[in-house]
Amino acid sequence: MSAEEPLIRVVRGAPTAEELAALVGALVVRSRPPVAPAPKTVSAWARSGRPVSPGGWRAAGLPR
Repeated sequence: MSAEEPLIRVVRGAPTAEELAALVGALVVRSRPPVAPAPKTVSAWARSGRPVSPGGWRAAGLPR
């Protein structure tokens, strides 16, 4: 590819400047690598209700 060749070529139709801008924006977004979602944090309130040990959920229902 030489420096004079366009990266995008319209084959049919007459897109407006806004349509071309939307197309270029979509291509830029699609060319980025995917971003991993942020890990979900659990609130202290929700964490307090969870048993700590692996069998803790069974022991939580047994009388002491």
